[in-house]
Amino acid sequence: MVWNMKRSVLAVAVCMAAVGLVACDSSTENDDGMARFSLGVSDAPVNSANEVVVCFESVQLVGNGQPPQRFFVGDEGVIEPNNVCLDDTGNVVSNTVGIDLLTLQGATAEQLVENAPVEPGQYGQLRLDISEGSYVETTEGERVGLRVPSGQLRLDGPTLTANQTFSYTVEFDLRKALVAPPGLPHYLLQPRGVRLVDNAQIGHMEGEVAELLLMDAGCPVGPADASVPFAALYLYEGLDKPLDEMSDNSDEENGPYASVSVFFHESTATYPFSIGYIAEGDYTLALTCEIEDDPEEETELTFVHSQNITITAGDTLEVIVD
Repeated sequence: MVWNMKRSVLAVAVCMAAVGLVACDSSTENDDGMARFSLGVSDAPVNSANEVVVCFESVQLVGNGQPPQRFFVGDEGVIEPNNVCLDDTGNVVSNTVGIDLLTLQGATAEQLVENAPVEPGQYGQLRLDISEGSYVETTEGERVGLRVPSGQLRLDGPTLTANQTFSYTVEFDLRKALVAPPGLPHYLLQPRGVRLVDNAQIGHMEGEVAELLLMDAGCPVGPADASVPFAALYLYEGLDKPLDEMSDNSDEENGPYASVSVFFHESTATYPFSIGYIAEGDYTLALTCEIEDDPEEETELTFVHSQNITITAGDTLEVIVD
């Protein structure tokens, strides 16, 4: 099932706690002492791929003083398998679902787990078990294998309260998480750039970049190949961040909260963008004409414009970058 929450208010209320990641809605209809847990996946796009297909096998909640609670693809309340994931011999990997992350940009997500009953408490980790068969299709049409170290993505886990309903999203920022190590015949998907967000505490942003700004900055406009990005937007935590203090995607401490490529939209002759699943708060949004940013190597970026924005939980902020 696909969520598309653009220009809408998320139908959940915010519930704050002192520790952990916590989300709850106003419903208390569950009275069996269990929490109800949902998990979706979404993505911010990468420059050099037509498809980024990740093969999911299961989701685990680990910790809370008990054995891992594991949700396998095909179980009740868990996404159904498909025939996308193939092993080295071309056979379908059973009980897996292959999802092209590039179809889930902005505020769009696809659910892996929906309303599953789980023991309440604080979980140290959320783990995504990734099977063989994942791949990247490059812009030249070549399919290259995609691997995850140890076959598992491990993220900080949530805190779930009894008799409440919780909804989370795993947001993949592929400009940080997807790397092509030199000398290896496959891509790697690593936890850096992958974050677990509480749907009750996030908002979204969408808008467009003004052509006049792009022209003044020296970015190409109206490019002949609309499939190639010509600029990028970087989102940094805090207001009024100086341009000369903005780091690239290789900087884990001072790098951007998120970044996204900007493409030319031929039918409308505009330069739209969207960034989804942003934690509520204040940010600086910055524009650069440079599109190459290898998360494994330090890249010196030149930013040509910035502006302050504020994200409100439950809302989609419409922005004109000018």
